[in-house]
Amino acid sequence: MPHKHIEIPIKPLRHFLPQNLIIDSWSRIEPFFMDLKNREICSAKDLEQWLLNRSELEAVLGEDMAWRYIKMTCDTANQQLLDSFNFFVNEIEPYTAPFINQLNIIFIESPYLKELDQEKYRIYIRGIKKTLELYRDENIPLLTKISTEAQKYAAVTGAMTIVWGGEEITLQKAASILKDTDRKVREEVFNKTQQRRGADKKNLNNLFSELIQLRHQVALNAGYTNYRDYKFAELGRFDYTVQDCCNFHQSIAKEVLPLAEASDRERKKLLKLETLKPWDTEVDALGKPALKPFESSNELVDKSIECFCKVRPAYGEYLEIMKAMGHLDLESRIGKAPGGYNYPLHEIGVPFIFMNSVGTHRDLVTMVHEGGHAVHSFLTRSLEITDFKSTPSEVAELASMSMELISMEHWDVFFNNEDDLKRAKKEQLEKSLKTLLWIAAVDKFQHWVYENHAHTVDERMDAWVNVIDQFSSKVIDWTGFEEVKARLWENQLHIFEVPFYYIEYGMAQLGAIAVWRNYKQNPEQALDMYEAALRLGYTKSIPEIYKTAGIEFNFSQEYVKELAGFVKSELEKI
Repeated sequence: MPHKHIEIPIKPLRHFLPQNLIIDSWSRIEPFFMDLKNREICSAKDLEQWLLNRSELEAVLGEDMAWRYIKMTCDTANQQLLDSFNFFVNEIEPYTAPFINQLNIIFIESPYLKELDQEKYRIYIRGIKKTLELYRDENIPLLTKISTEAQKYAAVTGAMTIVWGGEEITLQKAASILKDTDRKVREEVFNKTQQRRGADKKNLNNLFSELIQLRHQVALNAGYTNYRDYKFAELGRFDYTVQDCCNFHQSIAKEVLPLAEASDRERKKLLKLETLKPWDTEVDALGKPALKPFESSNELVDKSIECFCKVRPAYGEYLEIMKAMGHLDLESRIGKAPGGYNYPLHEIGVPFIFMNSVGTHRDLVTMVHEGGHAVHSFLTRSLEITDFKSTPSEVAELASMSMELISMEHWDVFFNNEDDLKRAKKEQLEKSLKTLLWIAAVDKFQHWVYENHAHTVDERMDAWVNVIDQFSSKVIDWTGFEEVKARLWENQLHIFEVPFYYIEYGMAQLGAIAVWRNYKQNPEQALDMYEAALRLGYTKSIPEIYKTAGIEFNFSQEYVKELAGFVKSELEKI
């Protein structure tokens, strides 16, 4: 059960910056950058102290930026919050970038670098060298513009609503109605949603076209022929290649698509339908009402705490701390940005969870997913420097997606009805496979987009249809909705805001299935390995972290087949 007494973390004492620094101008923080730039470093000990001071500055700046982003996404219609965020993007970040580059040079060129513990700093040094390779002064204004423009996606989509039952509702709320057992209701809400999305298709395409050109220019400035190759370097993809991603796409299409199509054929048969339409994919196949794991966001929090306590008491305590500190904003509302995230706050070490809960089973999954990220934040908060806590997405998403499957063993907290619990588990496992198909499609599409940066909007739509057809179940009939299908990519915020950050979910999903398989065999040992891997932060390579978790970093067809087969066998047991 949840703990009665929890200890609320406080920010560690700052040793370099003032305790109550207010960042309202560049002049407030410039002296600290100047100190680091001009400081005399006479020993390895001095260099480590310099690193700690730099790390403190990065944590403070990162947390200040984080709160501006969090507040803006919680209320996209609030001009003051948008201005606050844009102030940081336009008035702080462009000035820090040249300094960060200079500090990187100082670090790499220091004669004392070789005296540092090379194993401890191996990954950090590797990352700094790559950042130096990519840095160009002329990209600073471009990156600032990209950051500002990309945020327009949240404003456009956050304002999307439909009128349903005389009430204005968000598209997140509308999506939950696709579980209604009345087919006419599902079709109507699907049509209304797509009409509303379609109203902004021109805005979104214009925005994306502009982002593509800006990003392409950044790549050219840095000496790359396309943004895809630049972004691979910028994301620090040291441990796998473009070809590995192509292998991933192929493995998923060959091994997962047949399982998804078999599931859809069963659904069509159980629903007694002549054709399975896009609005028939979310409803319960046996015609039962949508799962209702909780009534309110408060209940979602409390039940999640109880569920996490059953996995490991400390995990429940982490969520309790976040609740007590007000680091949760879970309910969907008009003007709130879409999606969900766990934002790490590296100075305090207690992250923030944002989501759009409307009372569905999907919301439960989002909560345990973001809760997995939160556990990761807590496990890395004592690491010495900020960069050690900044884990690559392939590892960050392993934490969250593993928690989705591990926590499933304790979902009786949400479902006291055995049938509902079985339905929830079945839905989760089927989704874990189908998600791999969507991830592969989104990633493959982005490869095409940036390799062919001069394409037209029509060519982009055709390219998406070509890609999605390779990863889509042929059982679902899109006749009459071809244009909707051609615009599905517009629903994925990652494509607009964080390009190429998506295949990591797929890699991590495979890893999570392997972690869960270990958990089914030996729960405590699997959790020990999972925790040991997360505690490493980013002090080891991705394959080393996966190995610590007792799994492989592997996208071969053979491995994908093995893991997909395991999920299939577990589905058959339900």
